[in-house]
Amino acid sequence: MSQSAFGAELGVTRAAVSAWITGRAEPRDETKREIARILGVDQATVYLRTEDVPSGRPVGWYHRPAHADGGREFGNAAAFAFDADVAVLAREATQNSLDERLDESRPVRVRYVLHELTGEPLHNFLGALRWDDLLPHYEAAAAQPQKVGRVIAEGLRELRETDRLVLLRVDDYNASGLTGPDYGDGRFAAVVRRQLDSHKSSGFAGGSYGLGKATLWATSRLGLVLINSTLSAPHEGRTERRLIGRLDLPWREVGGHHFAGPAWLGEEDSEPEYKGVSRSWWADTATTDQLHLTRANSEPGTSFLIVGAHDAAGDAESVQDMHDKLVESLAESFWAAMTRGRDRTALLEASVTTLRNGQIVKPEEPVDPHTRRPARTRALRAYLNGETVASLNELGQVAMTRVPLRIPVLRGRKGPDVEHRAVLLITSAEDNDPSRPNHLVCMRGNRMSVSERRVPDLPLGTDPFQAVLLAGHATGEDSEDARLAELFLRASEPPEHDDWTRTDELTSRYARGARQRILDFRRDMYAAVRDLVGRREQRTDGGPGVLRELLRLDAGGGPATTGRRAAGHPTVHHMDGKLDDGGAWRVRVEVKLPRREDAWLMTPVAKFDVRSGKRPTVGWAELIAGENCRVEQGMLRFEPGARTASFSGTTDVASHPVPAAVSRLVVELQKAGGAGR
Repeated sequence: MSQSAFGAELGVTRAAVSAWITGRAEPRDETKREIARILGVDQATVYLRTEDVPSGRPVGWYHRPAHADGGREFGNAAAFAFDADVAVLAREATQNSLDERLDESRPVRVRYVLHELTGEPLHNFLGALRWDDLLPHYEAAAAQPQKVGRVIAEGLRELRETDRLVLLRVDDYNASGLTGPDYGDGRFAAVVRRQLDSHKSSGFAGGSYGLGKATLWATSRLGLVLINSTLSAPHEGRTERRLIGRLDLPWREVGGHHFAGPAWLGEEDSEPEYKGVSRSWWADTATTDQLHLTRANSEPGTSFLIVGAHDAAGDAESVQDMHDKLVESLAESFWAAMTRGRDRTALLEASVTTLRNGQIVKPEEPVDPHTRRPARTRALRAYLNGETVASLNELGQVAMTRVPLRIPVLRGRKGPDVEHRAVLLITSAEDNDPSRPNHLVCMRGNRMSVSERRVPDLPLGTDPFQAVLLAGHATGEDSEDARLAELFLRASEPPEHDDWTRTDELTSRYARGARQRILDFRRDMYAAVRDLVGRREQRTDGGPGVLRELLRLDAGGGPATTGRRAAGHPTVHHMDGKLDDGGAWRVRVEVKLPRREDAWLMTPVAKFDVRSGKRPTVGWAELIAGENCRVEQGMLRFEPGARTASFSGTTDVASHPVPAAVSRLVVELQKAGGAGR
């Protein structure tokens, strides 16, 4: 029954019915009794809203008819802006949740639930999804040669051959929910009905292009996402269990009819303007259970269920692999948003759970930034707690300095640049930290990592460190220059939000020279890093005299060779070391690298020097990567373009042919596999 028909039955206008539904007005008591009679429910339901009143309209799939002008789209172009990778999904979906944080005194909570269905649970879910109605459309789409058709064909093949389907649900709590009307401006229409509509509630949100939501559909091999939203503001007088489904398929022909692409699962709309279109509906708890959309509580937020989830990168085949990749991806992108200070709450809490047919495969795993990114988390926490220092003198300290960002005026306006002083934090790297050492990670807004780069031209012998730059509102400052920095840096980000660089928005909105301001900002942040890490004690050449006699640089040849290795190969530039209490050599080696675009893969070889004959090789008990270096199965990979590198090592006492105290140690660098040095 439409609002107009319902109003006619009651003897009131359609506007009056609309006002009751949206909560702008309340019907009189005698009108409520008449409403109960028309709906066929008891009066308590109308007075107290204790029960759901079924609308009586059917729920089904509506497929958008093909364009009258013959135009065809063979896929959603927005979905191709990102890779269908669960790491990208975690970044984009979680960023959208952060942008919609409702109560800023509490973190937004994001929960990823992987659920593998087989057998009867799978068939029950497909029945609730009205799979038989969808199958002809899927088969028509899969028969097409374009990329989307091939992806769908693979999804159908796997479903048929394995009788297995992976669901991935993304729940957020303490978020706004999909508020607003079905078709007009609002969060609901921006996500469900429109493309390239960001509709962010925050002026310094992480997203700005309206593309991030497309990763939800791109992660589905079937192009299908179901949605259950609990609203922060009532719509039609309701807040809980607002359901809708959206399917993205290419143009297709089914039963002699042509369809444009998208389809929606919902309640048939009775309004003349949208007659026959599927709109959102207020579901009962049984329906949300059948569609695996039940939320944990009534707190505002949204659940997105990706049907047929997969990892296009190919490195997460099982649900257990996807679980681990999600946890690591969340830590990588949002460690800062999940870090709290002594008096400052975290912005985000995140976890991942994995089920199979309702049974726990991997229990809920909270993402802990302190264990997964210990050095960077220590740096940010020290800043939040006001515990930074001006320079690094002890292990574990966090040094802070400021980096200027000059913000130009908007195009067409006059005035001087505004200076924003971003915060740069430096701390020593941790051995057990998966973050690459000597890298700078930059962020703004709600502290999602925007970019990460190796700091170039570091002083030789720089100790491994981690650097964090906070700009705009990420500094925690509510100032005019912070607000302007947010807008400026946001305009400099591409759709992936993974860099500060030249964009069309930057050059069209800001006065000439905007791109140079970004380049200057990057130059100054690198210079500030080098200044902080370069404040180190003057090193003696080789340490104490006794140890200098026992340590020799890589000569690149046999015992009689004293010259340096020929140009064009990595060489040991300096080595410090000492004997530990167990009789092992502990050394730190600095390496000079020739200029090269590719990485160097070298094997560090420790030998005891002898007066004559072949030098005996000793093993390594431990190798630790330093600057511009990674340890890979006993080999060292030096980063492309780096001119210096360092690593540390401890020899294996069991491999010593004689006590280390009566030997001299030589460290050579050989090409991996022993094919030269």
